[in-house]
Amino acid sequence: MQDLIQKLEAYKQEITNFSGTGEQAAEAFRIQWLGTKGRVKEVMGEMKHVPVEQKKEAGQLLNEFKLFTEARYAQLKEAAAAGAGAGGHAVPDLTLPGDAIPLGSRHPISLMRHKIISIFQRLGFAVAEGPEIEDDWHNFTALNMPEHHPARDMQDTFYVDAGENAAVDWLLRTHTSNTQIREMEKGKLPIRVICPGRVYRNETISARSHCFFHQVEGLYIDENVSFADLKQTLYFFVREMYGKDVRVRFRPSYFPFTEPSAEMDVSCFICGGKGCNICKKTGWVEILGCGMVHPNVLQNCGIDPEKYTGFAFGMGVERPAMLKYGINDIRLFSENDVRFLKQFTAAT
Repeated sequence: MQDLIQKLEAYKQEITNFSGTGEQAAEAFRIQWLGTKGRVKEVMGEMKHVPVEQKKEAGQLLNEFKLFTEARYAQLKEAAAAGAGAGGHAVPDLTLPGDAIPLGSRHPISLMRHKIISIFQRLGFAVAEGPEIEDDWHNFTALNMPEHHPARDMQDTFYVDAGENAAVDWLLRTHTSNTQIREMEKGKLPIRVICPGRVYRNETISARSHCFFHQVEGLYIDENVSFADLKQTLYFFVREMYGKDVRVRFRPSYFPFTEPSAEMDVSCFICGGKGCNICKKTGWVEILGCGMVHPNVLQNCGIDPEKYTGFAFGMGVERPAMLKYGINDIRLFSENDVRFLKQFTAAT
């Protein structure tokens, strides 16, 4: 027992006098004293030679020695981390400014989508969403476009191959009007919703069009809804989106699901009305289509057209974003060019 005490005292003195500094010295100390073949483990093995009546006292001494060694190792590691002595790292200057962290940003389409939604929410419109893979009824037939109707040719459709035994035709939705049908089928009146989402059409990709894009459509069904309500709603939207100085015009149009129907144009912000490739040299850009919901559509959804009327409108998100941010090529939205996207960091 006395020999063990003397050995421990000698080891403690050697540990106290250890003069190495830096990370390498601290690691060397750990291997020498606390490693799997280190002296602490070695001296612990001498417990088997201690008489039974002295094992308790010896165990306390050995545990104290182990804690003493671990404390010394912790001191060496702390000194190495602070850069003390040769071979250590330089002490960091905590007064220096930190490195700038690159900020991400929302995509311009997301920014515009949120802006459009927020404007209509202030008018009491709720947000409704529907599936992107849709059946023929909700995408076409319920919207007053039965099979072989010529209006179906207005939208080049991507059909989904569901097999020869499929009960219905499936397709990638060509507009978010499918969500309007699903909302009307619920039978909870009045209805005042906007329907944002991605849509797909088999179109040639160019500076003005793409095979997939985003829409926000609106629907208001109630008693005594008029075309004047529609116009004032859209006037409010345009002023909030583009400012009070924007010029607006309505043009008669045709959509099978609305009657009467119209298209709404705003003065081109890209060229200031002088004419460019975005406005087809006219100085005007169509931003949405609109009209009063056709009675056939109301009947298809179980709503009495003698009691209820309503209006609907739909707009792409890309085109308003191009006007808002001065973008002259729709393809930029889907190319993921960081040089393009980082311009919108401040806009978030």
